[in-house]
Amino acid sequence: MDTSTQESISTDSLGRRTGPRRQHTIEEKLRIVKETHAKGASVATVARRHDVNPNQVFAWRQMYRRGLLDPKAPPANPPMLPVKVSTPTVLPTERAVVEVPAERRRSKPLCDAIEIQLANGHGIVVHGRIDTKVLARVIALLVRR
Repeated sequence: MDTSTQESISTDSLGRRTGPRRQHTIEEKLRIVKETHAKGASVATVARRHDVNPNQVFAWRQMYRRGLLDPKAPPANPPMLPVKVSTPTVLPTERAVVEVPAERRRSKPLCDAIEIQLANGHGIVVHGRIDTKVLARVIALLVRR
């Protein structure tokens, strides 16, 4: 391991790392990934040699395949564009009131359910609010059967 990436590593009582994470440069990641491509190389062995978790090396290999470890690629965090925040030109002044038709204002339905048995043996049971147009279409379809 390079002395430039070496840091004091502190762990908790279970052996989990608690200190700051190491930051690997793109060049370091690329070098480690290329080592895993050598004939007979093992990802686990290469990872152990560089004191990196093998899962991390597999992730870097995937990034390499996607072309994300190209040192000439643009930076991962592109510069932010300037933004101007202004107040909207039209603000709502009051809530919209929806007018409910008189036939829908009933507090209780006239019945809990309607059961219709047709002469051809088909039947239908409707619970709750009933849309008469939809019900008429359903009955027409059932009569045709």
